[in-house]
Amino acid sequence: MKKLLILSQLLALAYTTSLAQASLPMPRNLRATYDKGTRSPSGQPGPKYWQNTADYTIKVNFDPGTRLVAGTVNIAYQNNSPDSLRQLWFKLYPNIYQKGAPRSGKFAAEDLSDGVKIAQLSINGQALDVSQLAIDNTNMTVPLPRALGSRQTAQVAITYSYVLNKGSHQRTGEVEPGAAFVAYFFPRIAVYDDIDGWNRIPYTGGPEMYNDFCHFAADITVPRNFLVWATGDLTNADHVLTKKYLARLRAAEKKDGFTTIIDSTEARRHDATAPNAQNTWHFDARDVTDFVFATADHYVWDASSLVVDPATKRRTRVDAVYNAKHEDFREVAKFGRQTVQAMSYTFPKWPFPYSHETVFDGLDQMEYPMMVNDNPTRTREDAITLTDHEIFHTMFPFYMGINETKYGWMDEGWATIGEWLISPIIDPKLVDDYGMVPYARAAATEDDLPIVTLTTQQTGTPFFLNSYPKPGLGYLYVKDLLGDELFTKALHTYISTWHGKHPMPYDFFYSMNAGAGQNLDWFWQRWFFDGGYPDLGITSVTPATGSTAGEIVVTAKGSKPVPVDLTVTFADGSTEKLHRTIAVWQSGATSVKVPVAGRKAISKVTLGSLYVPDSYPADNAWVARQ
Repeated sequence: MKKLLILSQLLALAYTTSLAQASLPMPRNLRATYDKGTRSPSGQPGPKYWQNTADYTIKVNFDPGTRLVAGTVNIAYQNNSPDSLRQLWFKLYPNIYQKGAPRSGKFAAEDLSDGVKIAQLSINGQALDVSQLAIDNTNMTVPLPRALGSRQTAQVAITYSYVLNKGSHQRTGEVEPGAAFVAYFFPRIAVYDDIDGWNRIPYTGGPEMYNDFCHFAADITVPRNFLVWATGDLTNADHVLTKKYLARLRAAEKKDGFTTIIDSTEARRHDATAPNAQNTWHFDARDVTDFVFATADHYVWDASSLVVDPATKRRTRVDAVYNAKHEDFREVAKFGRQTVQAMSYTFPKWPFPYSHETVFDGLDQMEYPMMVNDNPTRTREDAITLTDHEIFHTMFPFYMGINETKYGWMDEGWATIGEWLISPIIDPKLVDDYGMVPYARAAATEDDLPIVTLTTQQTGTPFFLNSYPKPGLGYLYVKDLLGDELFTKALHTYISTWHGKHPMPYDFFYSMNAGAGQNLDWFWQRWFFDGGYPDLGITSVTPATGSTAGEIVVTAKGSKPVPVDLTVTFADGSTEKLHRTIAVWQSGATSVKVPVAGRKAISKVTLGSLYVPDSYPADNAWVARQ
């Protein structure tokens, strides 16, 4: 045992040393994290890794009639950094609707407002002059009366209000009279990390969020007949739901079948909530990066649950909450349940981490911890792909704490491959080629930038390509290269290492290398850092003879390494599929010889498959001369 231990330690040291000498280009601000000891080339957090956290106590009143959001938030902010902080940076996300704020897209004039009004703000009991607050659209900086030292906690209390947008629905807002999805609704302290210090990037509606893992205790007060769904566990269901509906909810949490908690007739009856003028719904959420809620007084509520962790028998409840007029939502609870099941047992084969997942009938296609805001869809296929894509985000970015404002590909790419793999499980007839044609068309044009380009530096086509299909294909090709078992091991290494933390791109690359037990930098470099385009072509086909098998030569005319998929049609009408992973390009070869077993005459060969885009497909077919 001791000899084996020493040998394993030497091997680990050699592997770590090889990673330290890895060839991936790295910006010097990211390399500095290795010098500081907060990150490690082994893919593990460094010995000096840290991150800040907070406890949020939120009390908010929401009036659906006036759309006024008003409340208080008390924050116990813990500075775990080695730095002494002389100011706190806050995010006021609703200020994207503030008059004059920079934003992407067009917002209706009637939705523009004066933004978030801060009525009171105190730090450690000392009230500040709110008229002097430095508010710059979605950022607010607050000088500290006394610096917050390392390992110290600041107590922050804020009283605030704003009017929720009625239209121009950008991930939040009124959905229709009597229904609203309320996200990013409270002042929060921005992330302070080991890479950039304070996250000063303003929210403009395009690049998404970056928040710390925190504890949220929220009291949400709404008028009678309005139900509330939110991040976290509803801890006072017996106080806000009447007995009949509470019993259905409890039943849904314990059984595999589907339960209609509120049907369309009951939704109009308005007897589901406690008969008070207003009800306060209390939710508690731990180890999450955000808290959102939705409310409606006329929505149907379907639910199911399933065991997501066979070791502990832990269950997850899956909800679909929707307007009964939207018939496409009738199967959403089933699609959501199938997605959670596939995530837990097939891909990424990790027990779904939260107690519930609620898909709310809204006006967007956006994910939040334990919540999804999905618009109605035209087809059943669209409902499937939208549902599984947004729910898959549970792992990335929420379980992993990814900085979406800079590295959108680290979450959207995973949701894309999740959509590709899970949609056919839900419906085997479904063919999902999301992003393939746009990438093949735009690859290596002025609209195509390296995947690792910061999200804040991209819009339009480059943003789409680098957030969705390109990283999704990169993950898919590595899965194909390693095989399901080893890829799962590598991915689980990344997940278990960086859950609850803030991984940057190199943490991902090096964790995957470590989990796979091999250096994949050759592929990371060519797919994520380099330019180029995917283009394979059939160079030659040598028919079989009496003494030799047939052979097909495929040439990589583009520089992007993609799998080789060949469909061979023989003269007798039979077919054979031949596959080679990206491993054939690892050595730098530009062509590969693929033998054809047997001695049958070849009549036709076609090159390509659904997830292998080709910018110049004219040479992807060969037909024997007659």
